[in-house]
Amino acid sequence: MKLYYYADTDSLYIDLAERPGVTAKEVVPDVVLDLDGEGRVVGIDIDRASRHVDLPRLEAASVPFQTVSGPSS
Repeated sequence: MKLYYYADTDSLYIDLAERPGVTAKEVVPDVVLDLDGEGRVVGIDIDRASRHVDLPRLEAASVPFQTVSGPSS
């Protein structure tokens, strides 16, 4: 998952999958879900993000991270 904030448009995009979105569905004002060809959510676009999200407090909590080994020395 990747978060992208675009200050010029005050939008926050949450990229959930590496599959392309083919359709978009507004679920509530200012929140649009990007869906793949099978109807699965691949991204969330939040317009006017600073009105809906406390941007300075974005943090990851209780996320199961997989440890990735770096190159051997």
